Amino acid sequence: MALDMFANGKLDMRSMDRSICRINAARSLSGRKESADADRAKEKKMDQRIERDSMGEIKVPADRYWGAQTQRSYENFRIGEEKMPKDILRAFAVVKKACALTNRALGLLDDKRASLIVTVADEILAGALEGHFPLAVWQTGSGTQTNMNFNEVIANRGNEIAGERLLHPNDHVNRSQSSNDTFPTALHVAAYLALTEKLEPALAEMIDAFRRIEKESEGIVTVGRTHLQDAVPIAFSQEVSGWRGMAERCLAEIKTSADGLLDLALGGTAVGTGLNCPKGFAEAVAEEIRKETGAPFRTAPNKFHALSAKDDVAFAHGALKSLAADLMKIANDIRWLASGPRCGLGEITIPENEPGSSIMPGKVNPTQCEALTMVAAQVMGNDVTIGVAASQGNFQLNVYMPVIAYNFLQSVTLLSDAIRSFTAHCLTGLKANKEKMAENLDRTLMVVTALSPKIGYDNAAAIAKAAHKNGTTLKEEAVRLGYLTAEEFNSLVKPDKMI
Repeated sequence: MALDMFANGKLDMRSMDRSICRINAARSLSGRKESADADRAKEKKMDQRIERDSMGEIKVPADRYWGAQTQRSYENFRIGEEKMPKDILRAFAVVKKACALTNRALGLLDDKRASLIVTVADEILAGALEGHFPLAVWQTGSGTQTNMNFNEVIANRGNEIAGERLLHPNDHVNRSQSSNDTFPTALHVAAYLALTEKLEPALAEMIDAFRRIEKESEGIVTVGRTHLQDAVPIAFSQEVSGWRGMAERCLAEIKTSADGLLDLALGGTAVGTGLNCPKGFAEAVAEEIRKETGAPFRTAPNKFHALSAKDDVAFAHGALKSLAADLMKIANDIRWLASGPRCGLGEITIPENEPGSSIMPGKVNPTQCEALTMVAAQVMGNDVTIGVAASQGNFQLNVYMPVIAYNFLQSVTLLSDAIRSFTAHCLTGLKANKEKMAENLDRTLMVVTALSPKIGYDNAAAIAKAAHKNGTTLKEEAVRLGYLTAEEFNSLVKPDKMI
């Protein structure tokens, strides 16, 4: 209709654009609705079985091991595309395995049932059942539905292995536990292992790369810069050592902040009192998790704190925010120093990895720097989310745990991957441009600082201003103004002695 009216001269260009936008928006909404309807129709057509829980019967896909509570969550929370992170799934498998072994040791589970739970948990750890954990991050804030997803998958898969119904999701797989203590435990396990297995090794690689650049750059003097203005000379190796120092300090901060993640909430059950949890369970299950992971996990001394507060995770993510801030600074320094190649600073060269423009032939951009700074921005945003979520520990339970888990683990994964990429595709090929550094050093006015002890600050400033105004050298102005002889100037202004 809009096109017909335009052809008849009844509609101007802006009106036509608005009409077309409305048509496209309507088509988009219609398409999304049709897609959702198609998904639901597909689900209805697939083979299904009947599962039951305390709320009654519900149909579940016949080829999936989850049960009624998982299905209810799957149907009720069609929100976004974010699913529970794989690190959380791995941690839950560790928790369920450890709980089964502990319940068996305490006489609360017979050997056959405990062995079935352990077998299925090991299958999950091996990645064999990845398609059976479909739930969204945006669900109940306690993570109850993810806990039940695990209980149901383990029970149904275990019963399939046994050839009989031996396992009940709550009575056996969830024995001595509550979602209120399993999810925070899984969160701590996942967060600690992600830090130690992913991020810390990546940072160590970056530190080694900086050390190599330092060694290769010994003896190279360049212009220091403060406020984006010329400053006194600095050795390029000293500049790189500053970057290395940031990475080393951040690594130390991460290690320090991770200690609180070793405290496990298991044993607190619903509100921290440990109802339905036998004496000695908390300590024994922490020991089993230590054996499984090789990490020094321990039972939290105060279960009321462990359930209601998420300050340990917020504190640990604060170290990630600090790292993100330093990485932003390092990446920006490097892309400034590599700017050009002819009309920028050009004091370093970095690898040319991809064409930089679809219109400008031969252009190459500092893409690894850009990727790293975008990751840094994302991590800073995640820190705000985690801080807000950690503040919501109303009474005996924090009810923002899934979003805390998602953002924390996303930050660790992004930082680990981005650091490795930056190290491999930027730092390994970073080289000092000695000629450009020498040229800039020869032109800088700030070496005049070396004259201050001899002739005073004001006289040295007069030399610098005159040289800048007249386009002359510092030596020429020092001699012309009568403050120094050429020989005296040469003896005082030695950039390689000023670092």
